[in-house]
Amino acid sequence: MKFRKNGQQMNKERKIFGMNKNIFSLGLVSFFTDISSEMLIPVVPQFLRFVLGASMPFIGMIEGVAEATASLLRVFSGYIADKTGKPKILTVIGYGLSALSKPFYLLATVWPTVLAIRFADRLGKGIRSAPRDVLLADASDETNRGQAFGFHRAMDTAGASLGPLMVIALVWLLAIRIGPQGLGYNRDIYHAVFLAAAIPALLGWLALVFFVSEKRHEHGAAKAPDLHFSALDRRFKIFLAIVTFFSIGNSSDAFLVLRATEQATKGGIGMGFIQFLWVYAVFNILSAFVAARSGILSDKIGRKPIIIAGWLVFSVVYFAMARITTSSQVWTWFVIYGIYYGLTDGMLRAFAIDLAPAHMRGTAVGAYFTLTGLALLPASIIAGLLWDYVAPGAPFYLGSAIALLSAILMATLVKWQPQGQAQGQ
Repeated sequence: MKFRKNGQQMNKERKIFGMNKNIFSLGLVSFFTDISSEMLIPVVPQFLRFVLGASMPFIGMIEGVAEATASLLRVFSGYIADKTGKPKILTVIGYGLSALSKPFYLLATVWPTVLAIRFADRLGKGIRSAPRDVLLADASDETNRGQAFGFHRAMDTAGASLGPLMVIALVWLLAIRIGPQGLGYNRDIYHAVFLAAAIPALLGWLALVFFVSEKRHEHGAAKAPDLHFSALDRRFKIFLAIVTFFSIGNSSDAFLVLRATEQATKGGIGMGFIQFLWVYAVFNILSAFVAARSGILSDKIGRKPIIIAGWLVFSVVYFAMARITTSSQVWTWFVIYGIYYGLTDGMLRAFAIDLAPAHMRGTAVGAYFTLTGLALLPASIIAGLLWDYVAPGAPFYLGSAIALLSAILMATLVKWQPQGQAQGQ
């Protein structure tokens, strides 16, 4: 125990570039992990469709199960971390599970294997997210907590921007050897990306294991997540209902990827493999740029107008993606889609907290993750069925209409007022 205490003291004194060692190390973990994740996001849907021949409903199911798993587990992983008093072990398990899953893509010859891999990867994300934030909070105090979480978000964003660029470089080198034709249908290309993506995932996990220390916690006093929505006021329930409704139209981005890259005869634009990776890289960079400023702006004018603006962008982009016919239009609208992410990523969770009384914030966040997580599965399955049985543009028309209606409902039904005023009611 004494050794552990001394270790903690040393950790507090050690600085890297003027920053607490744990904060810097957790930033590295996120940087490497996001390189790996963003190398795969634009690639896996194409692998499923063009190499394994998966149908759109099955692709929708795979992505829906994966994302719903991650959202739902976040509700409980923080509770377990508090209950056991050991956030690091859960963080290690979560990052380790995601890293371990990556090489198994090399063995995938049928879509159920990819479903299992994606489930394991998102299971890891769901396990690690809240305990990782506990480690970040433990390494900071009220005077530098914003800096700690801001640095972590910046490293996360840097990794997300670098991942697609690394895939472009790798595929370009391989294209020199095998020729540029049919890259999207070449299994060797995907295997090279899967193998390369496993390396930064492993580096991130090793940085966590060896360079992040754990503050000693008392355990046993944590309260299980309270998911009784009846305890929340009417204003929050209306907000939650609208967000859940929006989520039904917000199907997996895999459909946007395939809308751009699928053959024209099958409902896509037929954009080249490398060209689309450039689109995805620029999309990520714009999203990060907007996100860095939207949070600051929301502190001045409130979360609600930022969210409404993001949903309106979503509606316009989805309507346009239903009607696109050229690669230049993919460039335009997919990149603009990054504005939606930048405006809404994080703002919805922040608004959920704004609308809840201080003593009900845990319940509010739990309710948010539960209902929006559950909505992700039917959203993606419905989109896949619409693509195959109605028209490739149908899921985008549906998403556009739901987003527009959601923005109108948010503007008219959810009454927002400053935090202090709301709490005083």
